Amino acid sequence: MKREAIREFFRRLHDANPSPQTELEYASPYQLLVAVVLSAQATDRSVNIATRKLFADAPTPEAMVSLGEAGIAEHIKTIGLFRNKAKNTLALSRLLLERHGGEVPADRDALEALPGVGRKTANVVLNTVFRQPVMAVNTHIFRLSNRSGLAPGKDVVEVEKALMRRVPKDYLLDAHHWLILHGRYVCTARSPKCGQCIVRDLCLFRDKTG
Repeated sequence: MKREAIREFFRRLHDANPSPQTELEYASPYQLLVAVVLSAQATDRSVNIATRKLFADAPTPEAMVSLGEAGIAEHIKTIGLFRNKAKNTLALSRLLLERHGGEVPADRDALEALPGVGRKTANVVLNTVFRQPVMAVNTHIFRLSNRSGLAPGKDVVEVEKALMRRVPKDYLLDAHHWLILHGRYVCTARSPKCGQCIVRDLCLFRDKTG
């Protein structure tokens, strides 16, 4: 996709949704961090259902540690991989208390040193909470970037680097959310809704539907 088309691509996404937000429910940076960790291989909807009760009972790292691994697991047992996620949630909560005074650090290395936190999770937190211009590439963004020709790449890191180069700087801060939402609801995996797509004419996908 050419530079002019990419700028128009994001201009349209911006005009359709000027202030995109994550669909994960949270009331603090800590809660967003936990929610993103829990969202691995799970839908935001399923995570929100579980965290409404979890965060009511354990809204802070201190409360989460007091809840304990078994208590966390009981709250999130409807989410895939819940046992391992409960273990990581407890461990990261303890480390936040030990290393960061219970606060979520605005630093990639510090975030990635926490159990269950990889590059994608760190990028989500850095972008959503601390408004850093980074790109968290999930399955939706990876698919959309390759399918549309926006930023092709063989793996998520390659796509991330391509997006960081190609997305116009004035759109970069919110590009993560626009792409996730577009991939989740329009440029879907099995049956993309090309007939409803506001960037259809810019997209290089050959097998458009509708």
